[in-house]
Amino acid sequence: MTDPIPAWPGELVTLPTGKIYVRSAPAGAAAAGRAEPAVFVHGLGGSATNWTDLMDLLRQPAAAGQQPGGADYGQVPALAGEALDLPGFGFSPVPADGDYSIDAKARTVIELIEHRRRWPVHLVGNSLGGSVAVRVAGRRPDLVKTLTLVSPALPDLRPRRIPLRVTVVCVPGVGQWALRRLDRHTAESRTLGTVQEVYADPGLMHPLRYAEETAEVRRRDELGYVHRVLVGSARGLVHEYLRVGPLSLWRDAARVTAPTLVLYGSNDQLVRPAMAGRAARAFRGARVVVLPMLGHVAMMERPELVAGEIRGLLASVASRARQAGHADGERSAPRHAATQADAAGAG
Repeated sequence: MTDPIPAWPGELVTLPTGKIYVRSAPAGAAAAGRAEPAVFVHGLGGSATNWTDLMDLLRQPAAAGQQPGGADYGQVPALAGEALDLPGFGFSPVPADGDYSIDAKARTVIELIEHRRRWPVHLVGNSLGGSVAVRVAGRRPDLVKTLTLVSPALPDLRPRRIPLRVTVVCVPGVGQWALRRLDRHTAESRTLGTVQEVYADPGLMHPLRYAEETAEVRRRDELGYVHRVLVGSARGLVHEYLRVGPLSLWRDAARVTAPTLVLYGSNDQLVRPAMAGRAARAFRGARVVVLPMLGHVAMMERPELVAGEIRGLLASVASRARQAGHADGERSAPRHAATQADAAGAG
């Protein structure tokens, strides 16, 4: 087993609503000047480092040839990726206004995209980050070139054990108490418990990644605001699950115009893979895939598989663009010929 790459370097970026920490994976040398921008949004309890391995794969030009769906990898752009720590997560400060809603998180992503002044972007989100990405793509279609969702946390009121625990955390007084009890366990134990919940096969996580995640748990234990961030974000997500009408996340999904890829894990303990059916109906023309023997964070468990799916999406977009350009050329040819004939007649 080869050692994994280190986390991508990052910096604090000042936005209108506050500062956030952003990690960047520039495109490889072979794709310099031709890469397209991408933004990655993590889930509840996660951070920008959840995307480390996937960003590394996508920053490289794809190998030429055909994938099973017929897409030509030679036409797939490399992605210059940026992964943000949502406010209060990772190395990002807590939001000054204490707003942990999905709307507030979507505003942060929109502000980052506008701040970089390179859009539309390829937007990728996991779990709660998938909810945020759907809101951005549904409300600001001008900013999004493609949308990829990995186990998106979209409203589903059927009870499951782990999501029910998230709901309990939202109860005033109970959430803080439950999290304090959890903190009695060692950082190693809590890390292992989390991995067992989000991976179908915890053995796929490299020992160095375990060590990195455990060190991050210890670091955040010292911050003093972690419980507040988790409880506030959980409440924001539950609020979206109960919201109905034109402002709901499923209505946002129906508004998405960008080419969309939605990935579910067959062994996901948090998001039911059966939601793939509803996603296929909600997102117009989307490719919806249930990945076998994977859990809630497929981009960490099998990054090469997720990268292949994303490259298939990018290849299909590039193919449609070429076809549209060819059709435009054919339509302009008769007009050009007629113009030449008119000029000859006038002469």
